[in-house]
Amino acid sequence: MEHKGRILVIDDEESIRFTFETFLSDAGYSVQTAADYDQAVALIEKTDFELIFADIILGGKTGIDVMREARARNFTCPIVMVTGAPNVESASEAVRLGAFDYIPKPVHQDTLLHVAKMAFGHKALSDEKEKYRRHIEAIFRSVKDGIVTVDDSLRVVEINEAAQRLCGIGRNAIGEVFSAVPLGCEKNCLNVFVETIGTKRPVERNRVECHPKNRSGHVVTLSSSPLLDHLGSFSGAVLVIRDETRLSDLERDLKERRQFHNIIGTSEKMQEIYTLIENLADVQTTVLITGESGTGKELAAEAVHYKGLRSRRPLVKVNCSALSENLLESELFGHVKGAFTGAVKDKVGRFQRADGGTIFLDEIGDISHRIQLRLLRVLQEMEFERVGESTPIRVDVRVIAATNRDLEAKVKKGEFREDLYYRLKVVEITLPPLRDRTEDIPFLVNHFIEKFNKEMGKQITAVTTDVQERFMEYPWPGNIRELEHTLEHAFILCRQNMISLEHLPGHLKTLVRSEPKSSQEREKDEQGEILRALEKTAWNKAKAARLLGFDRKTLYRKMEKYNLPKSEA
Repeated sequence: MEHKGRILVIDDEESIRFTFETFLSDAGYSVQTAADYDQAVALIEKTDFELIFADIILGGKTGIDVMREARARNFTCPIVMVTGAPNVESASEAVRLGAFDYIPKPVHQDTLLHVAKMAFGHKALSDEKEKYRRHIEAIFRSVKDGIVTVDDSLRVVEINEAAQRLCGIGRNAIGEVFSAVPLGCEKNCLNVFVETIGTKRPVERNRVECHPKNRSGHVVTLSSSPLLDHLGSFSGAVLVIRDETRLSDLERDLKERRQFHNIIGTSEKMQEIYTLIENLADVQTTVLITGESGTGKELAAEAVHYKGLRSRRPLVKVNCSALSENLLESELFGHVKGAFTGAVKDKVGRFQRADGGTIFLDEIGDISHRIQLRLLRVLQEMEFERVGESTPIRVDVRVIAATNRDLEAKVKKGEFREDLYYRLKVVEITLPPLRDRTEDIPFLVNHFIEKFNKEMGKQITAVTTDVQERFMEYPWPGNIRELEHTLEHAFILCRQNMISLEHLPGHLKTLVRSEPKSSQEREKDEQGEILRALEKTAWNKAKAARLLGFDRKTLYRKMEKYNLPKSEA
């Protein structure tokens, strides 16, 4: 016969032990007995009992001591106290401390069996609940996605280890209002929770970029769903945070990026620039962006700023060539009232406005020696004085400068301070001219077609093959800006759905085609370019490689290919 369950009876009266054992055994239970605390503990160590009856008074110990020992050993079975004085405080205290029930002596058979039945029913429910809890806990622990649940007041109910790792928070967040939990990021997940609780409908946000403070950022997909209780009533929401950073990185590495921030291009040179910008984004070093006019230096500066930790702070731009020396000094550093004629009130300078963010100094090669000296001090000490006062102002600003001038040549001529040049050029981003990345032209053309269609309300789909060929042949001295203006001109004239040669500006219509060069001629031209770059940089291989737009390994390989000398003769 299979027993209904294992029961331990603890009482110092042998007659009570015998009575309990007889009643319970006859009812189909497996019963063991103990006369005192020590016997009871010895039996508990060996057997996993499902119910314990313990007398309150056990010589020098009590049934409460047994209960505490059982709980210390993680016994979860119900414990029923037996007392000869049902109103004593110890019985009530036992229940308060976790006893399932207590029964008075003398114990009647029907009372004993009823309590045993109720206790086993309670244990079955508790075991099922514990099994369910452990099951949920195991799921929470094993799922690689972050899981956070909140109630309908946005208080955190549960959070798994993956979410703790992704969000940088601990289990002490449980019970807190989610909006008050210090996540150290933009809290995109809070917006998702709020929308789900407000609408009681699922919400999903794909490929959200998170930038937690003092930790590396990641790309996540957020999915939230309403939680319903057993009656079908709304009780809160569950959020699943899927970390897709690795997938995003793989896609970036395995598939050429046609667009990075607002920069268009799939060429090898542009891919290298994208990687360099990513590497620069979260370091606060000064950056110098060089390249011909129209190559997109301002877009590169924006990408460095908006891809980094300062993206939530201001990006302040200054065109240094558009202002006179005095005006530029006032714009950069500010002035106080009465500092000069026309200074009718205090003015906050661009450096102060950019505090915590980035300042972009365009056409830096055109600033005067006086401004160069003041700028050098800001870069060295991160402080300056407004025009007309001597109180220093400290700022935390990242400086990005850009120029289409040859600053190194200006340094040699004494037109630009050498110390400032090297302060600015901690890292240089050299943007290639469009003629050196003609494979990007089709993508740029498609981009500008989409842009002008929206602006002008047209439905132009493409350019003709002749126009595409003409674009690929033309040297584009004005680079991307010239291409944009050319397509804007064509859009104004075009009344069809395709742009043809007749819609282009005159100089592109009459472009004389040259015969394509042979491979020998192209190699001869490349050899000449490398020699000129080496001579220009006094045979500094690193500088020559940057001037040519590729890395040192490529330069060494090409020098070996053309059998060029390794040093100046």
